[in-house]
Formats: sequence, structure tokens, C-alpha cells
Amino acid sequence: MPLRVENVEAALRQAVTDGLVGEDRPVAGFIDVRGVRDTVAGLHDAFARVPDVLHAFAAKACPLVPVLRLLADAGMGCEVASPGETRLALAAGFAPERIVLDSPAKTRTEIREALERGIAVNADNLTELDRVGRLRPAGSRSVVGLRVNPQIGGGSIAAMSTATAHSKFGVALADPGVREQVVEAVVQRPWVTRLHAHIGSQGCPLSLIAEGLAAVYRLAEEIAERAGRRQITSLDLGGGLPVNFTDDTTTPTYADYVSALTEAEPALLDGRYQVVTEFGRSLLAKNGFTAAAVEYVKEAGGRRIALTHAGAQVAVRTVFMPDAWPVRITAHRPDGTLKSAPVLPQDIAGPLCFAGDLVASERPLPELAEGDLVVLHDTGAYYFSAHWAYNSLPRPAVHGFLERDGEVSFAVIREAQTVDEVAAESGAAQADALLSAFGTSPASRTA
Repeated sequence: MPLRVENVEAALRQAVTDGLVGEDRPVAGFIDVRGVRDTVAGLHDAFARVPDVLHAFAAKACPLVPVLRLLADAGMGCEVASPGETRLALAAGFAPERIVLDSPAKTRTEIREALERGIAVNADNLTELDRVGRLRPAGSRSVVGLRVNPQIGGGSIAAMSTATAHSKFGVALADPGVREQVVEAVVQRPWVTRLHAHIGSQGCPLSLIAEGLAAVYRLAEEIAERAGRRQITSLDLGGGLPVNFTDDTTTPTYADYVSALTEAEPALLDGRYQVVTEFGRSLLAKNGFTAAAVEYVKEAGGRRIALTHAGAQVAVRTVFMPDAWPVRITAHRPDGTLKSAPVLPQDIAGPLCFAGDLVASERPLPELAEGDLVVLHDTGAYYFSAHWAYNSLPRPAVHGFLERDGEVSFAVIREAQTVDEVAAESGAAQADALLSAFGTSPASRTA
């Protein structure tokens, strides 16, 4: 079950009591441990009739090692897209054979290390496939795949649509002559045993996703006919289940996703191919929230503005693309309880020094006051990983919580970054580096 407003309120009240959010800790993230386990269980249940499936969590959605460890314990694999994410997946305890490396720009070192460890590699293009072939050691245990783009179009958010005519991802399958090149390239390389596609995520309807993945199935069948054998043994279907951010309900569900795939191509999930999924946002988003203190409230041009500590540094997509990434917000008293004051339109502003740092504009909410708290709902995915260091604001703490017998307990997932750590990250230890290397200016020497 996703986090409901009443569950958030209970967790927030205890977090305030425990000193995890308040005046000295004005913003923090929270992840519901039971909710994560239940969502993973729901994913496995939806695919229960698929004979061979690996569900790999998209690490980019929440690259926090304790969360990744929780997901590994719940039976997930891990999809990674950078050397850093690979390191996090290994630190979290994922076995190399349950890690899948995707990226449109892998270095030779990155590919070589993945192949040496036995991590699966999806080549993004035919040139990279050549590179993988040159670097692949004899007897490599790594599954090697090729990412294709069926070019079937996009959804309502262009930036989240990856199967468009000009997408930067994968081999453009519908371009003149390219399909034949793909079939020939795969058949000539018997060690290529997987096809990969990711159609898109937020804003993409299930029918579009299913149509694209059915096209990948048909390509695998064509390769089998050309090769005279079933060379492709697994299909990586990517992730992309959209998330409902308007209320507490989960829609669409993983069962809806499976139904859409089956309707588009009945044989896609019948067991002739191993299936890999790469869900991220849909597993974590509704199992997390962000809480922030209201520092000041003021009026400007007849509009009420609540200045809080949750802005673009923790909600960058919401601030810069508010129509595509709106968040639900609830108003709470300083003790964490829901406010019931009269509702009026208010801007919920963040702490950054630019005018557009708003997580909501003219949002109807109970009247906020200094010391109150606001909660940004459904922020368990991406909001804890895409921190923007504008104004050198520290990364906030993230806590996991579990409710048992009416009591909420917490565990630290990530400590809040200190200002000393911000300084160190910004080169404090090398403060004199430029002066030492290149000397002082004439003005400073005569001062």
C-alpha cells in the first residue's frame, strides 16, 4: 500500500518528536520501509506467471546504499547507468549477475570492468557493440544485449519519451536500412543474446509502452529465423510505469502493465524469453515524502508566500517543469499534525536565490505560519538523488521508517551534509592551489 496522508502525519509527528525535522534540521526526506517491501512484492506477484524474470531496480531513482540493500533483500536486481551507480550496487550487495549496465556513453574502462565482473551489458549502438566485442574476455559470464529504439513516438512529457524518431537512446530501428543492419550485426555475434528497449516513463501511456516492447519481441523472432536458432534468449523491457501523483492511489498497477503487454503481444511473457524489467520511480515514489520547515510567511502583490527549506535543491524537476512534475503538498503544525485552518491560495517557495524557486504557485492550503511544516508527497524516487547544489545548500538527511503496533521508528539512510563537507567538496583543501601554482596578482603584492 502506498503512503497515505494519515501515515505521513503519524511518521512526521514522531520525526518532530525525535528531532529529525524542525528548526535546526529544516528539511529531511523519509522512506517507508514496509511500503517499499510491499511494492516489490506487488511487482513480483504481477509477474508470477512469467517463468523467468529478473526485476532490476533503476538505481538512478534512489541511489542510496541502504535503500538498494533493502531492495536486494526483497529479491530485486539492479540496473545501473554509470561507474558510480555500479559501485553503489556492488556496495549494496547485488551479485554481479543481477546487475545490468545501461548507458548511452560507456567508456572502455567501464565496459571492460563490467565484462570482467560478469555484469550484464546492454550496448547502446552498433559502434558500442563493436567495442564490447573487442573488450569481451574469452569465457565472459556477462550477458550482452543491444538496445534498440522502435521509434513509435512519445508521451506527454518529451524529456521522458525515449522511443521518438530522434531519441539519443538505442539503435534507430525504423530508419532506412537499419533493421537489416541490426539483424545482421546480431547474427554475426552469437554472444549477443539479449535485446533491450525502454520506451519512456512518466507521461507515456501503457498502450505506447506495450506497442514498443511488442516490436522488440518481433525483432527477436526475426533474428531467430535468420540465425536458424533462438539466439536471443532474453528481452530487457526497461521500466517506465507511470506514477499517479494526484492522490494516494496507485494507478496504473503492475498488473495493468502485464495486461497491456499481453494484449499487445500474447507471446511476449509466455516463457520463451527470459524477461528483465528496470522499474524505478514506480517502486519508490509513493513510498517517500519530504518535510520542510516554513521559515517566513509574507505578502507580495496581494499574494501570500511561504518561504520554506524545500526548493529546487530537492525538487529540481518540480521547480523547472511544474506542469509535468507537480507535487501534492500538505500543511502541518510545528508538531507534525495536519493543519485545519481556513484554506487560501499560497505560493510555496524554496530557499534558493532565484525567483522561480517555487514548488507550488497559488496552491490552496490551510494558512501557513512561521514554524509550520510542509510535506511534499510521493518524493521517494529522484527527489533524494537529484540534489542541486545551487547556493551550496547541503544535502538533507534521509531516514527510513517503519510503523509497528502504532509506533514509528527510524533509521538513518543518509546523514545530513554538513557545511564543512560542502566546503571540502568545493575544494577547501586546495584553497591556495591557484595562488601557489600561478602566483599572486600585482595588486595583492602591493597591498
